[in-house]
Order: sequence, then structure tokens, then C-alpha cells
Amino acid sequence: MTGPARPWRVLSVVALLLVSTAPPAGAVGPPPVDEKLLPAAGPAAPAHPTVQYDECVTAPTSPVGAPSPRRGIDLASVWALTRGAGQTVAVIDTGVARHRRLPHLVAGGDYVSDRDGTTDCDGHGTIVAGIIGATADSADPDGFSGIAPDVSLLAIRQSSNRFRAVDDPGGTGVGDVETLAAAVRTAADLGATVLNISTVACLPVDAGIDDRALGAALAYAVDVKNVVVVTAAGNVGGPGQCTRHNPRGPADAGAVTMVASPAWYDDYVLTVGSVGSDGIASEFSLAGPWVDVAAPGESVVSLAPAGDGLVDVTGSGLPISGTSYAVPVVSAIAALVRSRSPHLTARQVMRVIEDTTHAPAAGWDPVVGHGVVDALAAVTATGASTPAPPTVVQVGPVPSRTAENGSRRTALHAALACLALTAGVAVVSVAVRRSARPGSVPQD
Repeated sequence: MTGPARPWRVLSVVALLLVSTAPPAGAVGPPPVDEKLLPAAGPAAPAHPTVQYDECVTAPTSPVGAPSPRRGIDLASVWALTRGAGQTVAVIDTGVARHRRLPHLVAGGDYVSDRDGTTDCDGHGTIVAGIIGATADSADPDGFSGIAPDVSLLAIRQSSNRFRAVDDPGGTGVGDVETLAAAVRTAADLGATVLNISTVACLPVDAGIDDRALGAALAYAVDVKNVVVVTAAGNVGGPGQCTRHNPRGPADAGAVTMVASPAWYDDYVLTVGSVGSDGIASEFSLAGPWVDVAAPGESVVSLAPAGDGLVDVTGSGLPISGTSYAVPVVSAIAALVRSRSPHLTARQVMRVIEDTTHAPAAGWDPVVGHGVVDALAAVTATGASTPAPPTVVQVGPVPSRTAENGSRRTALHAALACLALTAGVAVVSVAVRRSARPGSVPQD
């Protein structure tokens, strides 16, 4: 990987076709996957010695009604079929704090410090994990639970804004594209069946960036380890986020000015945009030819990162919203589908989720993709959980996802910019080939 010794750091806050049902031809795409760049196997560990330089985030608990990820989801009917048992969802994030309502939390490793992944000083990963797999609380019936409460959650801390490398005193956080790629491989090797990446890289399309190691890791996870990978579309607006929108109309969907990664590795990931509780696309949700589906990502409620209660605001008092909180909704649905129909491959599960959405009237759309996800429809689409002949599983051949989206894969001599979380809680760095100097963007 080329680039300056101290890569440019960028903070980002994370996260309709008129007649055709597929994205337009000619859209930009990532560099070809090179399996030689796959990170080596091994336990998680920081790339450089780090030090914590900021206190851990705390946010007020706020007992509220049914959280937005549950709105429109008939969980009673879904749970009569499956609650996600037997599935492991890896949360590659800022860590996941141990919580009494996360009884199935498993330590997966830490690329930030010498811990095990079950520490969350930024608060983001715990919120994400709660949306996926929090259990209900009979002692405090607040109406909240995760969408797949019987899954195991594999916590991997990959980034944090509360730490910095000891040899980089002016740094704004820990975590980079190399550690994300390594974390993807680690999660796959530890047996994850679904991988939640609520992070997004966002830079201008001509920035000259490099995320080839990440592409190799994603290909390994999907094609070698049979893992469903779900990632964020990205957010626009505010310090450190995507600086401008891509075209939001289907006719111009391929004329992107901002690149999002891992999202643009669309052969390997299910990219999620955000909608409000009314199903309308969120204004902040970044459009792109790689967007596959959408899920609720506004006014989110989940587990408080500190204490036992719930939270619906960030540490700065703002509502919890962003594409990175739509991602765990889809990750949970993927786990439910895999639990119900374990014979499906990772690519088939992604196809089922796409094919059972509430689709836009005009077909595929660069903001919400194939449409808003439907958990019950996805879980029931393939029938019972016993293995079925390929002719019975109406999800299309495994290569179809690549064939359908092949026109989006035109190689760009570029790749990743930065990875960041919807709540603005983590910074990662990446090599920028055309830059000879490091730079930074202040945190929120």
C-alpha cells in the first residue's frame, strides 16, 4: 500500500431508475480485488502503541416508546419462526460494552488497545449491538429489544476517537483501513455468519485513495467463509461527514462525485441507506449506484453505552440518526434469514433481502436501492429451515449478484478514504496516493 508514513486522517459521521430495476451502466466502482493483499491471519492487536486521551462517552438514559428499528417490523410473527439462534453477528465498531441485556456477547479482539473488544469508550458500537441483539427486560418492560435477540454478538473494537497512537500526538483517533481489513478477516475466521460494518469511507471520486486490502478481506469473507457483510451507505452534512450529495435521481445515479467504501464493493456487501419511520428516504443518506436496500435510521433508540437504561440522543443531545444505525437492522434480518434457512449461501441471503423489500414504484433507486427491508417477508421467502433442492430456493444462481451489477464495477484507480461512524465517534486513516502531507478534520 502506497502513501505517506502518516496517512491523511478524515473524520466522518456515521451514517429513483425510471424503467430499469438495476443501477445504471457506467457507474464508478472499486479497484479489482487482489487476493494477495488479504491481511494475514492472527489475533487482533493495535498496529501501534496507543494511549487514551479523552474520557469515555456517557449519555443520559431516556425511557421511550418503541424504537424506530421496530416500527413496521412484525416481530411477533418473525419470532414465531426464528429469533436468530445459531447465528453470530460480528460488530466491527468502537467496541461493545458488556451489558445485562447483551447476554450473548463474545469478545472478538481489539485493534485500539490491549483489551478484548468488549469496551466501548465512544458509545457507538453498543448502540449498534443493541439494535441487533438486545434482549427484552421483563423487570423493566420498556418495549425495547433487539431484532434478533438470540444471536451471538462478536465484539471487535477497530476504531476509537478516544485514543491516539503514542507516536502521533496530534492524531484525532485510532483505526485505519488496514485495521478494518484485518478486522474483517478476523471476524470471518472466528466464525461470524453476518458481519456488521457501520462505518463508511467518504472522499471525492478523484481523491486517489487505496482500499485494496479491504476489498481482498471482503472477498475472503464472502467467497471463502460464506459471511453476509452489511455496510452503511454514508451520511452527508456536518463536520467530517460526506461533504456533498451524489445525484439522488435514478437517471443520473452513475454520475457520482463522492466515493463510499466499503459500500462500493457491491459484489461483496449489502449496502444500506436510511429512511425515516414513514419510509421516506433520509435527507442525510448518501446516494450511489452501490446502494442495495434501506432501513429505519432516524430517531433511533438502543442500549445506553453506560448504565442499564436506553438512550435516544447522542452525548451532544442530538437524536441518534444515521445510516450506520440502519445497518444493524439489516444485519439482524440477515441473521434471522440464516437461522431460518441455513442452507442459503451468503450471496443468496443478500439476494433474498433485496427481493423481499418494499420496492420503489419506479424500480431500483440510488437512495433506497431495491427498497425498504421487510423482515417477515425475507424470513418466510424460502420456507422451512430444512435443506431444499436448488430448484426450490427461488433466489437465483450465486453468480447472479455479480452479473447483475457487473456494469458498476468499472475499475477506478482509487479506493478508500476514511471510515467513520454515524455518531461521529471514530476516526480511521488511509493512504492517499496523491497527498504528500497528512491532514485532519476536527471532531464533532
